[in-house]
Parts: sequence; structure tokens; C-alpha cells
Amino acid sequence: EEETTDVLGAPYTARTLRLHDDDEGEVVATLVTRRAEKNAAAGPCSPRAVLHVHGFADYFFQTVAAEWWVARGYDFYALDLRKYGRSWLDHQTPTYVADLTTYYEELDAAHAIVAADHDKIVMSGHSTGGLTVPLWLNDNRPAKVAGVVLNSPWLELAGSLFQRTVGTQLIDRLGALRPMRALPRDVSGGYARSLHRDHEGEWDFDLRWKPLESFTVYFGWLRAVRRAHARLHRGIEVGVPALVLSSARSGGEPGTAADTTSSDVVLDVEQIRHWAPYLGRHVTIAQVEGAMHDVTLSRQPARDAVFDELGRWLDAYVDR
Repeated sequence: EEETTDVLGAPYTARTLRLHDDDEGEVVATLVTRRAEKNAAAGPCSPRAVLHVHGFADYFFQTVAAEWWVARGYDFYALDLRKYGRSWLDHQTPTYVADLTTYYEELDAAHAIVAADHDKIVMSGHSTGGLTVPLWLNDNRPAKVAGVVLNSPWLELAGSLFQRTVGTQLIDRLGALRPMRALPRDVSGGYARSLHRDHEGEWDFDLRWKPLESFTVYFGWLRAVRRAHARLHRGIEVGVPALVLSSARSGGEPGTAADTTSSDVVLDVEQIRHWAPYLGRHVTIAQVEGAMHDVTLSRQPARDAVFDELGRWLDAYVDR
């Protein structure tokens, strides 16, 4: 469809991607674009672009990251996956898929749009998006991709050994038998409050699309994630240089305010460091002191340190 002004306002635009219907009916994804000024002035084609994919209970609102990329001369694209954010339709169960490869349809469509006008693409994924994007790269080897940046990718289930073994077997069985059964869990909302400007944070986002208490987790969805983890743990090959960014330490919720704002309270960063080499043969790991779960939204000075790491990696492996 045609591009329209995005909910973020100009210069962001949005394009709806029509996808195949599923058992709930109509399905769409949304591609958000912000072009670098010098590229927009030069015409429809520019050499470099980045395509970003969000995580669970999330959508694209991280304009601070977009601004960094366009200042570097990259056209910026972000994909709101089906049943998330801009793409969540009234009849849909938010966030739910039974297999992460379902997202390949919108990744293929978004990549085709970006590749038509750009010679070099950097893929970007955060949290669950940081699990989905590498699997897509491994399976599809899309053209023109020159690198992948993973922002606190979800590479393993945080928790006890029992939860990761026997618990996962139970998830697999129950997720197959009763996929829409809700997983009991207690979310304090501390992480989202640490981000939102109406609470303890500095960012503005739609609390319907990214609720303080997250979304319901269903056994069928968690089964899909655990099966994706198992694939990655056997080793994949993304085929391009990869940068894995995370905080230097984890802090469990509810925790103190200092923990919430200077550590990853969602994932175990040591698990990220352990499993990152399984992404491929060329992986750079950078753990940033004081960073949050979404490292691009970290408090200063950690946020500048995150973008410094990203810039050095691009200089070394992508923008040569």
C-alpha cells in the first residue's frame, strides 16, 4: 500500500503490508520508514539501509536509534510484526504465533522493499526479534544483507536448570495440546515504568501497544520460542558479521530503581554471552556497563557507549 505519515509524525512514514490470512482472519504487518536527509534529497535510491525488528510486548518507537542511523547516512526501516503495535487488529490475539518462522512472510516482504532501493542492508533485532532475525538469515540468506546487530537478543530461557530442561518438555507438550492456555506469571511493570516518561523514564510510547504489565504469554507461543532456542543452540550461520550488544549485568525484578535503570532486568546477560557464538563464525560481543534491556534506550552515559560500540563495529566490518 501507499506510504502515509506515521503515528510518530513526519518525517516518519508507514506502509501496511498485507499478509496471508490466518485462523483469526486478516493479517497485516507495518513497515515504518525514516530516510536520511541527504538520501531523501538525492532521490529514491541510496546505498545503505537498516531494517529493525522489535521484541515481545513492543513495537517501534525508538526514534533515538533511528536518528543515530540516519545521521550516519542510513535510511531507517522498522517492522511492526503481525499482531504487534501498528499491525495489531481488533480481532487478533496480540503477540501470538505458534511458530517464529511465521514471521518470515513479513520479513521477506519488508526486505524486498528495502532491497529494491538499497545496495547494503544491516538487519537489527531486539530481544525476541533478536532470536527471529538470525534464524531468518540462516534459513533464507537474503540478498544485500551486510551485517546484523542484535540488541539484547533472547537466546535462552532465563531461570533455573529445571525450567530449561524438564520445564521446557512440559511447555512443549502443553503448548501442543493447549496452545492458547495462558502461562501464569507475575510482571511488576518496573521495566516499562523505567522507560515511560509518565513514570520514571524519558521515552514516550503507547501504553496500549506496550503495556506496563506486558501481554499475556500463551503456552503455544512459549513453545515456539523454546523450539527456536533449541535450533539456535545446535548452531546456525547468519552468514554476515554480527554484533551482539547487551548490558554488562542482569538485575531481577522487582529490584531497586538503580537495578532497573542500569542493568537488564528481562534477560540473563551471561546467557547472551554464552550463546552468541552459536549465531555464526563472525560474532562480536559488546557488554555495556549501565545499559538497560533495550540498550538503545539506556540512561546516559551508557546510551552513548552503546552507539559508540555500534559505530566502531560498522567502521570495522560493514562500512569499509
